[in-house]
Amino acid sequence: MRVLVTGGLGFIGSHTVVELQNEGFDVVIIDDLSNSSEDVLEGIVAITGKRPDFVRLDLRDRKAVSTFFAENKDLDGVIHFAAFKAVGESVAKPLNYYENNLNTLVYMLQELSAMQRARFIFSSSCTVYGQADKMPITESAPVKAAESPYGNTKQIGEEIIRDTCKVTPNLQAIALRYFNPMGAHPSAHIGELPLGVPQNLVPFITQTGVGLRKELSVFGSDYPTSDGTCIRDYIHVVDVAKAHVVALQRLLKEENASNFDVFNLGTGTGSTVLEVIESFERVSGEKLNYKMVARRPGDVITAYADTTKANEVLGWKAESTLDDAMKSAWDWEQKIRRPEAVSQ
Repeated sequence: MRVLVTGGLGFIGSHTVVELQNEGFDVVIIDDLSNSSEDVLEGIVAITGKRPDFVRLDLRDRKAVSTFFAENKDLDGVIHFAAFKAVGESVAKPLNYYENNLNTLVYMLQELSAMQRARFIFSSSCTVYGQADKMPITESAPVKAAESPYGNTKQIGEEIIRDTCKVTPNLQAIALRYFNPMGAHPSAHIGELPLGVPQNLVPFITQTGVGLRKELSVFGSDYPTSDGTCIRDYIHVVDVAKAHVVALQRLLKEENASNFDVFNLGTGTGSTVLEVIESFERVSGEKLNYKMVARRPGDVITAYADTTKANEVLGWKAESTLDDAMKSAWDWEQKIRRPEAVSQ
């Protein structure tokens, strides 16, 4: 079985490539390296002993996408990660997000719709729920107005896939709505490596812990939560990666009840920002330098998953704890910044 992974050198994409190869799939990666590095290939090889095929390609180039599919007619599935993903940046640069996240999805679906049989996994997000009324959030929770252009691209993306599936019986699709992936592969050969200033909490924590950043800003201390900070469902990236393999296998076995379905990927437990900081201090043995600042536009107050559907229907469950994920993130950060300090 040959699988295309777009954005396969990114954070979640690279971990998914590892899990796919561990399950015996042949993988071809498309990535434009706008927020990743070709060096990630070496980490994948170090873990799996196998080098995936790699094509550097900007999916916004419609002609290049068409040429790729014309030259790769043997694809058994596509997992689509390639997208811009920073909530704050999307508020500042909405058109960049709409162009990149939606145009590329349309181009992919146009190619898949022309195939005799196509299986498609879409990298979605809990941001599609906006500020949900009830916790934990189920897949049937109403999709509210997005709090950010990024979240809106995921909402619209799912709508595009759903509408396409209605008229394209040869297309089978699953959207996986991630909550907050974090951590790194336990080998510390791959992990989260944002270019420039991190937009996600955990890499900013670990970069602050290792001395690369002066201090962490905690956005908002007056939310209606136990300690005034936002609550999120933090899930180990390896658990997320394994869910993609399970979802793809479901499509390959034609077990889907319909040709489009959605699943939440989370732990089912919410943690505040301060609890995440405490986890870092616990696993690292170091105090973190942080300060409380004003709320950030686009952030919801609370979001954690009801994972019943993924557990029972998909047959997947998150296995790692917050401390497990944080320990792997810290080991990875130390390896890339100060290799001699990595715990053995």
